[in-house]
Order: sequence, then C-alpha cells, then structure tokens
Amino acid sequence: MKAKATLKQIAKELNVSVSTVSKALNDSPEISEQTKVKIKEYAKLKNYKPNVIGLNLKNRKTKTIGVIIPNILNSFFAKVFSGIEKVADKKGYNVITCISNESLEKEIHTLEMLSNGTIDGFILSVSEEAQKLQDYSHFSAIINDGTPIVMFDRIADEVECDKVVVDDFDSALNSTQHLIDLGCKNIALISSVDNLSVGKLRADGYLKALKDNNISVNDNIIIRTDSEEDMKSKIDGIFDHKIDGIFALEENDSVAALRMSLKKGFKVPEDISIIGFADGILASRRLSPSLTTVSQHGIEIGEVAAKKLIERLEETEEETSNYETIVIKTKLKERESTRKK
Repeated sequence: MKAKATLKQIAKELNVSVSTVSKALNDSPEISEQTKVKIKEYAKLKNYKPNVIGLNLKNRKTKTIGVIIPNILNSFFAKVFSGIEKVADKKGYNVITCISNESLEKEIHTLEMLSNGTIDGFILSVSEEAQKLQDYSHFSAIINDGTPIVMFDRIADEVECDKVVVDDFDSALNSTQHLIDLGCKNIALISSVDNLSVGKLRADGYLKALKDNNISVNDNIIIRTDSEEDMKSKIDGIFDHKIDGIFALEENDSVAALRMSLKKGFKVPEDISIIGFADGILASRRLSPSLTTVSQHGIEIGEVAAKKLIERLEETEEETSNYETIVIKTKLKERESTRKK
C-alpha cells in the first residue's frame, strides 16, 4: 500500500509551515495562488488525502490510549504500564492494554483493531518478531492515517514517531567499566535478548568497555542468544573458563547468572561480581545475595511516554512539533553481588 503523506511531511519537503500547507489546501485567501498550486500539486503527487475519519475522531476524542506491550511476565513492562496509567488518569484519559506476546501478526491485528476509533493514540514497545524480521510498515501506516504512536524501550529507528528509551549503550559501558574498576579482568556476558535492539546496544556497550581497557574479547565466556531457554542451556559452559565478573543483559539472565555461580560453588561477590539489567523485586529483594542492577526506571519511562502522547494528541495541527527521542538515564544500584571498591 502506498503510504499517504501528512501535512507535516509536505511542509518539511517544501520548507513551509504546517499552517501554510493547511491553508493552501483549503484555498485560504491568505496564501498566494503560486504557493497554493505548488502545494496542491505536491500533495497530489505524494498521495495526500484529508483524513476525514481522523478529523471526526479529533472532533470527538475518545480520551483513550492504547498500550501494547510484548510480554506481561516482564516486571519492567509492568512498571512502565504503572507510569502510563498514573499520568493518563491524572489527565483524564482511559487506558486499554493489549499484549502482543512477541508476535508480529498479533501486533498488527491489535493496531488495526484499536485504530478504528477506539483509541486516540498508542504507546508501545515493538514485538520480538517485528524486530527480528525488521518489519515496521504497520506502524508507519497507522501514523500516516493520523494516529500518533510513542514507542518506548524497543524502538524502530526507521519509524518517524516520538520515542522514549534508556541509555542502553552507555549504561552497559559504565556497568562493565564498574566491574573492571573492581579488578575484574575476565568478565562474562550473558544475553538472551540478542535479537532485540536493546540487547544489541547493551552488548556493544560491554564490548566497547573491554576495548577501552585493552581487554581481549573471549568468545568462550560470551553468550549471545535469542531465548531464555537457549541461554540456560549454554550458561553452564562459561564456568569451564576463568571468570571473575558477569554482566547480564536481562532480568532472567541476571537471576540465572547468580544462581549458577552459587551452584558451581563460587562465592558472590568474593570470587565473582555480578551486575544485571533488572527492575523487579526478584533481583533486589528475593535473591541472596541481592543483585547489583542497572535500574531502567520503568515507571518514569511510562510517565514520560504518556505525557508525550497526550501533548501530541492535544496540540493543534498548526502547533505540530518535531518528533523527539527522549533518553532516560539509568542508575547503577549497588547491592551485595558486587565487591566494594
């Protein structure tokens, strides 16, 4: 399907304001005939059509936000949803939540089902299958039809929309550097999210820290896989090699790293220091020793995403601002699984 241009896209291409495009297409006497002809011809060329349904919906706002999360069992997504709901409630919006279960087909179906007038806009994190296949056309189609999207955590760089992310690369680099500063020289990497954008960024941060410190990459102590099951089948093997630190890229990876270290008879943190990406109480309160984590600030991400979407929904076409990517800084929460400096 040929994507329809938006007023904003036409304005950007012709280097005029959105207001000028809107007035020209509506034959406003404020706009010169030469400008009108230029804008109308370009709009026709780019398949622009006024979104009548969209205009009707703008006139009768549903005051409802659609939230699509990939996985209900992940505590991070639960925290993000909590932040979204807090802001939505305060601003008088309702929230409909759907779960893609990491399926591209379900993600597409949910977008199509809810964008028929049920909701005003979406907040979502991209499914595993969509990232694996690099298929994001369904998001662009929804945006081009006039329904705004704010992506969080797992995003698609190819899609023009607002995004809220954490500093995955920098936080991974800094966490690995923290282990190096503690004296660790053989730092294992454990990732079951290597097919996701966040997993790749975190792994790149780890590798950059090794390079910055002239530490050779040892593939024998690196697990980069696409599933928790595959990670668990391989984790035993890294302990056949000398390791004194572990950096885990997801909550389940973190828990598995700690449990396997203890099972193998290592003392944590005396023998092995462990840092993991995690936001749940399992890592911080229910494990012994408690896990040093990179906190992803899930609630804050949800709050910022909701505020951004509501701003987008309530601005007029003349006020339309450029899309932005908001970066939330992570924080290393030191607990019992890392040695003290």
